[in-house]
Amino acid sequence: MENKGELRRRALDALALQDAEAKCAAVWSLRALVNIDVDVRLDVPPGIPGRPARPELIAPASVPRRTMSTIEGRVVLLHALAHIEFNAINLALDIMWRFPGMPEAFYQDWCVVAFEEATHFDLLSRRLQALGHVYGDFPAHNGLWEMSEKTQSDLLARLALVPRTLEARGLDVSPQIRHRLAQAGDNESAAILDIILRDEVGHVAIGNRWYKWLCLQQRRDALDTYEAMARQYRAPRLRGPFNLDARRAAGFDELELEALQRMAE
Repeated sequence: MENKGELRRRALDALALQDAEAKCAAVWSLRALVNIDVDVRLDVPPGIPGRPARPELIAPASVPRRTMSTIEGRVVLLHALAHIEFNAINLALDIMWRFPGMPEAFYQDWCVVAFEEATHFDLLSRRLQALGHVYGDFPAHNGLWEMSEKTQSDLLARLALVPRTLEARGLDVSPQIRHRLAQAGDNESAAILDIILRDEVGHVAIGNRWYKWLCLQQRRDALDTYEAMARQYRAPRLRGPFNLDARRAAGFDELELEALQRMAE
């Protein structure tokens, strides 16, 4: 039987790894660890998150955009998606080790998320290789991780603004991207998007569940708290159209969806 506390320690070790393949392998091995010491406080090591030397990180507005009617354009898109999934691995690992004192089910849930994000990255990485490229060939931005840094001392804010805001945005845009890939005849890439959207509904649902659980523990109104945190941490303003069916499946209630649409006006 594994030692108590090893899951969270091993999550931190995986977060520090720079090599993408090694990070995925380390994440996949976490599912075998079943015992968790939820109260262990781990020291913040230097150099997290670990990431390879490439891709070069640039401002979001500088990231190249190309039409998906060409192979090059589709490759650039797939690379951007791979970068999102790589960041999502790091985000799931970070929430596991950084915030002690939650129920064991919290860490088990995020372990599942990390496992599936690593699988998504691996699928996209292999697709890039089939098209003659590797992860790191194109520049990318660091927006997802920057929000995690802003919320590193506040778990409620992390849950509100990463899974429920930035990652939930993927529920809105994935169907459009999948349609454009299929329209361009790239059915292999479109099939990967089907897997990602299916799993991301579950990931956002986990974020929603623990956000609302923590609001109840702290006797805070979930809707008012979200709006206050979005202002406090300057979360990006979301714009429609929204995938309301996917958001409902991920645990957003009707009041939240109405508020989301008001905030987007």
